Amino acid sequence: MSSSTSPTQPVPSEAAGELNPSHGLAGPDSPALPSTSSPVGRHVLAELGGIDAAILDDEQRLRTDLAAALTEAGAQVRQIVTERFEPQGATVVAVLAESHASIHTWPEHGGMHVDVFTCGDSADPVAAVRGLAERVGATDTALQIVDRGGAPRTVTEPISDGLDRRWRLGPVHHVAHTGFQKVVVADTAHGVTLFCDDERQSTEQTQLTYHEALVWPGALLARDLQRVLIVGSSEGVASEMAVAAGATHVDHVDIDTEAVRICAEYLPYGYTPQSLAAAERGDGPVTLHYADGRRFVLDSTEHWDLILVDLPDERPDEPDAQINRLYEEDFVRACADRLTEGGVLVFQAGSPAVWRDATLTSAWQRFAAVFGETGGRGVYIGCEEHEWAFLAGVREPMDDPGEVAATRLAAMPSRPALWDEVSLRHRLVAPLSLRRLTG
Repeated sequence: MSSSTSPTQPVPSEAAGELNPSHGLAGPDSPALPSTSSPVGRHVLAELGGIDAAILDDEQRLRTDLAAALTEAGAQVRQIVTERFEPQGATVVAVLAESHASIHTWPEHGGMHVDVFTCGDSADPVAAVRGLAERVGATDTALQIVDRGGAPRTVTEPISDGLDRRWRLGPVHHVAHTGFQKVVVADTAHGVTLFCDDERQSTEQTQLTYHEALVWPGALLARDLQRVLIVGSSEGVASEMAVAAGATHVDHVDIDTEAVRICAEYLPYGYTPQSLAAAERGDGPVTLHYADGRRFVLDSTEHWDLILVDLPDERPDEPDAQINRLYEEDFVRACADRLTEGGVLVFQAGSPAVWRDATLTSAWQRFAAVFGETGGRGVYIGCEEHEWAFLAGVREPMDDPGEVAATRLAAMPSRPALWDEVSLRHRLVAPLSLRRLTG
């Protein structure tokens, strides 16, 4: 994400620092964070305005002013190269013992772009930029500060076209690139938080809201609940919740071994290292399979009473993204074929927000097409958290799914924390915009 700030409100360094997509460590034996031998520094990107055009066209003065500002800020200047352009403008580049600095001027606009990158603690790149601004008489100064190397300080999550969300990170517990995705576990304002490829997957404060909406309505709509298949959902919460709802056998399939183990080690919810080890052995009601979920379903001859597909969002703006293959109609149909007669399929289906509901809309139409062929239907599952929605597919006629789920709740071996009979009756009603699509 590119960010800008008001000239009068520069970004403080402690609020900056993006997690670079390539930042992370490969392999299961990698340490959680970069070693102290990795270069760590700050990169200041600045725009200085309100400068006299004559100064901006004087490469020798710019050379002198930049060298002085850098030296006063603690940097060691090794060499400087200057270039003046016709009819106007200049570039000055300084090689530092700590890294580099550069100036690019536009006399016709009264401004310059500056960047100063320094590694270590001996030089202060912010002080260098401010010193340069004072020397050239800049009246406007805008700074962006990017922390490079070391643990990330923020994650910028893409929300929709033109909209991102920045998460400030507290202590970072783990950073890794698993070969399938970049995984970060860190403290945020929502507690311990899991990010995969810069997308928030779950947080300590909201994971129960998410996972109960994923598991419980489907469990209540299923005619029987003995065997459950879960594709994705690396935290392990869904597996444990399905057992609590009465399942006697859960097959959990996830392609990313390292991500599942990271979740068990660093998240305060879901699998523990001990329960994960038991699931990997198949010792107990949960059996964990490290495999491609799509291939697992297509190759299977087994049937389940409830199938839960909990994956990162479909990416309609990236048609070649591999994740999209698990949202296509043929995969929904393959999952439906692996259900018992009264079985239920549940998908994580994106957001109901009108400005980002494209994935929900397309998934709703797929479910209507697939389950309409069986005499069943798609069922909308709303959530207390406005960003999430889920879809269930039932194979048999069901005029009022909310009433069915509410009636069955009393007979369950346990109860969800955030759902009761009233919420089941209300949240299993699709928004009018979806009902109009298939009504």
